[in-house]
Amino acid sequence: MKKTPQEDLSSPERRTFLKAGAGFMGSLLLGGIPFKAVAQATNLAAPDRCFVFVYFSGGWDQLLAFDPRDPAVFTADRVAETRIMPGYNLLSTDSRFQQVPIVPKERAGAGAPTMTFGPAVGALSDHYDLMTVVRGINMSTLTHEVGYRYFLTGKMPIGSAARGSSTATEIVGQMKPTVPIPSIAQGVESYNDRYGGYANALRVSGLADLVLTLDPPSAARQLDSEIEKSLIDLNGQPITCEEQALTARGVGTAYESSRGQMQTVMENKLSDSFRFQLAANQSVRDFYGLNNQSYPYNSAAGRAAMVATALKKGISQCVSINLAGGLDTHFGTQVTHASNQRAGFDALNLLVNDLRQTAHPGGGNFMDHTTILVFSEFARTPTINATGGRDHHLSNSCLLMGAGIKHNRVVGRSGDIGMSPGLVDLRTGANDPNGSNIFPEHIIATVLASAKLDYSITRVDPLRFILA
Repeated sequence: MKKTPQEDLSSPERRTFLKAGAGFMGSLLLGGIPFKAVAQATNLAAPDRCFVFVYFSGGWDQLLAFDPRDPAVFTADRVAETRIMPGYNLLSTDSRFQQVPIVPKERAGAGAPTMTFGPAVGALSDHYDLMTVVRGINMSTLTHEVGYRYFLTGKMPIGSAARGSSTATEIVGQMKPTVPIPSIAQGVESYNDRYGGYANALRVSGLADLVLTLDPPSAARQLDSEIEKSLIDLNGQPITCEEQALTARGVGTAYESSRGQMQTVMENKLSDSFRFQLAANQSVRDFYGLNNQSYPYNSAAGRAAMVATALKKGISQCVSINLAGGLDTHFGTQVTHASNQRAGFDALNLLVNDLRQTAHPGGGNFMDHTTILVFSEFARTPTINATGGRDHHLSNSCLLMGAGIKHNRVVGRSGDIGMSPGLVDLRTGANDPNGSNIFPEHIIATVLASAKLDYSITRVDPLRFILA
């Protein structure tokens, strides 16, 4: 196939459709649902269990998020002793951020909160009654790519190369959900090392990319070669020698089978569900505040709306989303870092509000059926460097929310000197100087076990003390 010239990449429709053809190879798209059954379905059914993987890109400052410290105790004059400086006073120029940790207001019937949050978390803290916060996770790396892929798979990469399948792939591979697009990954990598194409994530760079992927191509679309045209045109006829050459390697056969799948999805007009500018989607725009933004659908709130739509309309079971970036801040950027985190947390708060107030066809609301994991590749140092920023730090935290997880819990800890990863009894969660570190594989095993899935690929036991 002729290589795509660089100038052709400016045509998103062409680039996206070619990518879609490759992404839908084999039986990816429909997860084994008969074409006719899906084509005739007017109301898609939401899966009984849904999963959302939320990535904060760049390594977050946990003092601003899930592992705060009291600035009255960890003062500037004790930094040499504690090696911890919350730095909340450096946020005083922005009225959105308080200068002490957030203590959530008690929800009726939920019990008193057991956790506090850093100033960047904002209104998401109101959902403490759905949360387990895990602190003191040992990332074993200070490299972005390694930490990121470690948390995606629960396996330490080889060099920087990911090992194993993404957790979303593992879930879809085991559960085989009967939804049109089992897994969507927006701005997040995805891997599959042991399942068929049905478990692959549909990877998109943004909402517009997803819409174009699900849209029929325009008649004006131009392709580089007759091979491309025949492989990707939904109504194309089989070709001869070139197709045979590709079929010998399985590629032609894969494209041939994917044609019908792509056509079925397009005939269901799933793309319209994600066209938030349509009058039919006014309620989505209103709820997520997308009416008055310059680029509303590329915002964190727009991405959260995409997640909610995919789950609530029964289009997907797993959605992996990059909800915040710009966190690799080594220079005097405390307010910038906090602002970037807040954008992600505010969008996540909207998503959780939406899922909490939307009834699930299986009973209860969508959060009763959804497990959310929020993570970053590592944290930032608890001290501020000579340029006013924070560097890379091993001790991390994560947030688990929703189905299959006990709520209003904090487990694990980081030390009061330098916030080093703490040791816990992995059977009970109690702090134990003779215990073990919590690693990302423990989190991934717990997510899988929360849905009673096989977690043996992690080679560790889940954190059973937080399983519901």
